[in-house]
Amino acid sequence: MSQTIEPPILRRRRRKNDLPDDIVLNILTRLPAKSLIRFRCVCKTWDSSITTPNFISTHLNNFAHDHDNDNGDGYIIHMPLETNSSNRAVCTVAFDRTFDRISEIEVPFDLPSGSIQIVGSCNGLLCIACTSGLDISDYVIYLWNPSIRKFKRLPDSCLGKLGFVTLGFAYHSENNDYKVLRISSYSIEGSPIPDKVEVYTLSLDSWRRVGMSLRANLMELNYCSLLPLPLVSGALHWISCVVEGEEERKSVVIVSFDVNSEEFRMLRIPDGAMSTVGYQTRLASFKGKLAFLTGVDQYSIWVMREYGVLESWNKLFVVPLERFPHCIAFTMCGSLLTHYRETNNREEKFVLVDTETLHEKDFDIQQPLSVATFMESLTLLDGANMVSY
Repeated sequence: MSQTIEPPILRRRRRKNDLPDDIVLNILTRLPAKSLIRFRCVCKTWDSSITTPNFISTHLNNFAHDHDNDNGDGYIIHMPLETNSSNRAVCTVAFDRTFDRISEIEVPFDLPSGSIQIVGSCNGLLCIACTSGLDISDYVIYLWNPSIRKFKRLPDSCLGKLGFVTLGFAYHSENNDYKVLRISSYSIEGSPIPDKVEVYTLSLDSWRRVGMSLRANLMELNYCSLLPLPLVSGALHWISCVVEGEEERKSVVIVSFDVNSEEFRMLRIPDGAMSTVGYQTRLASFKGKLAFLTGVDQYSIWVMREYGVLESWNKLFVVPLERFPHCIAFTMCGSLLTHYRETNNREEKFVLVDTETLHEKDFDIQQPLSVATFMESLTLLDGANMVSY
C-alpha cells in the first residue's frame, strides 16, 4: 500500500499559517494547570517549555493577577481537623465568597489517626501537618500541589525533642523559594513558652536552627490550630506576651518573622485594644492587611493600613456575634468564617459573616475545619525529589 505524500505547497502553507512560538507560549501560560499537565504530551517542545522555571513563574503571575481582579471570586480549600487511618483525608475546594463546594480532592499520602492542619497555602502549594494521638510534638509535614498531583514529605526536625509546636508557611519572594517556620515551646502553667526555632527551605530540602533575638523577654506564645499564622508583607505573625523593664511589666505584642531576612521583630497592638480584649484574640490577613481581632460576644476588628506603622491601626468595624463563636479566618473577599458548638446537641456549626452587611450564612458541616485560600498553579512541577501520583 503506497503512502500518501503531502505536496510541498501544502506543507509550506501550513507552516505559514502556524502561530509564532512566542504567541503559543503566551496562550499556554493563561490556561489552567490541569490542562497544561495534559498538554505536555502534545510534543517535546511543549513539554520542555511548560516545565521551565520561567514558564511556571509567568503562569503563576498571570493567574495571581486575574485572581486579584476577579472581585473576590477566588477559592477556599478546607479539610477536617481530625483524621481516621481507615480512610484517606479529603479536601474540599469551595468558592471564596459563598463557600459553596466546587470539588473534592483526596489527600494522596497516608496520614496517621490524629489531628491535621493546613499550615498555610502559597501560590497553590499547600503545607499540611499531621500529629498522631496526644503527642503534639510528633508532626509529619508535607508540601502538596493538588493541581499537578505532586507532593513531598519534609525531613525530620533538627531540634531533637520538641515540645508544643507552632508552624508557619510562607513564600520567599527574593529567591522564589518556600519556607516552613517551626517554633518549639515548653509549657509553664499551661502557657507555651518559645524555646527553639528552626526554618525549612524548600530549595535546600533541609531544616536549620534560627536564633530568636528580641530585646524583650518573650514569655507566652498564643496559637490556635484552627488559624494559620497570617502571612502579611512577607512576614508571619502571632500574638505573644513579653516582660519589659525593671518592673517586669507584662504586655501583649505581635511578633513577626520576616521570611526574607529571617529576622524577628515586635509590633504593638492597636491603642485601646486592651480594653476590649476577650477570651478570643486573633490575628488574620484581611484583604492583604494585618488584622487584629478580639472580643467575646462581638468582634472588634482593627486593620493595619500601613504595615509596621502603629499609628496606621484603624478600627474598621464591630461584628456582633450571639453564640460565642471562634474565628477561623477571613476569606479573600473580606467575609469572616466562624464556628461554634450548639449547647444542646454539641454539634459544630459554621457561619460565614459578611462584614459589610452582617448577613450570616450557615453551613451543614459537622466537625472543625482547617481552612486556607487556594489557587491552581504549576508550583513544584520542576522540583526535585517529588512524588507523583
